[in-house]
Amino acid sequence: MPKLFFLTGYFILYSLVSISQPTPKETKAINAFTRDLTNDLKRDGLHGSISVALIRKDQLIWAGAFGYAAVDKDIAADTGTIYRIASITKMFTVTVLLQLAEEGRLSLDDPAEKYIPELSTLPGYSSSMRFTLKQLASHTSGLNREPDLPGASIGPVDQWETKVLACIPHSSFNSAPGEQFLYSNIGFALLGLALERAAGVPYTQLVQQRIFGPLHMDNSFFTIPDDKRGHLAQGIDNGKDGIVNTELPQRMIDGMGYRVPNGGIWSTATDLGKFVAGLMNGTLLKPGSVRLMLTVPHGGRNYGLGMMIMHDRQLGMFGHNGSDPGYTSQLTIEPLSGYSVILLRNYNKGVTDLSEESWAMIERL
Repeated sequence: MPKLFFLTGYFILYSLVSISQPTPKETKAINAFTRDLTNDLKRDGLHGSISVALIRKDQLIWAGAFGYAAVDKDIAADTGTIYRIASITKMFTVTVLLQLAEEGRLSLDDPAEKYIPELSTLPGYSSSMRFTLKQLASHTSGLNREPDLPGASIGPVDQWETKVLACIPHSSFNSAPGEQFLYSNIGFALLGLALERAAGVPYTQLVQQRIFGPLHMDNSFFTIPDDKRGHLAQGIDNGKDGIVNTELPQRMIDGMGYRVPNGGIWSTATDLGKFVAGLMNGTLLKPGSVRLMLTVPHGGRNYGLGMMIMHDRQLGMFGHNGSDPGYTSQLTIEPLSGYSVILLRNYNKGVTDLSEESWAMIERL
């Protein structure tokens, strides 16, 4: 097996994220983290990669990349390597939701049908089964996880709205709105559609104009430009019985049907560090809006608005994970210390449990 490559270093994140040298204690934790990830990649034996960023409040203190960006080529991953971040995208969708609420463009308690009258075709929908934007953002709308529509997850990014509308008659309720938590991807797709109609701007442009652009997230996209495709980590789908499949992730590069506001972003670990910094330093949202993200609503469970609320022993953390064919991701923030860990990987199953490893890293710090 070829030698395992890894790179670490410090990178300019523009004016919104400053650079800070790690302390001796942080350096010790980083060294242990590096050993863990390097050994795990060797044990997995997939010729894959993991990229990492470590943030202290709104400062990047370390970034690294380990392994390879391609299955059959010795192309070392680096901190510019791009991965699909999958459901971490939901944090971006809710950030736009709360920005529009701050501006008075919408209310969290608005019924979704105010912006999507097509919901009248949803089976079981009635005046007693209306759900709000807040319920969509907290997975308490009562909607099932996926629509029952063959090919719902197939199609280009620029046609995702059409696909969402086609999914509505094939979606269904599991419970009445506000009664219980049920993770719903179609619910977040509907939320994205409602946001673009409320703002009068396409959803992908909203994220570009309000988050990617202001934070200089120059390696974050819904559609990867031709000049950035060489920086893409090749997806390795090994989620089914360990059988390696690179064809499915390749087919999904240009779109996943309706799955745009709930999982469509491509990014790097350092770009996600800019996003974390923007949340932590008030660039993106007012403190009250961030608190709303971390508040579990009525009927909810360990989930605020676009944010998982995680507990590990004595630590309370929040963030999100993600998984799509060929890619897994984890963004974890520990609010008391201000440490954040971002992990992106271009395969699904491996020795590293991304959630556990991020928690362990924060505990070391």
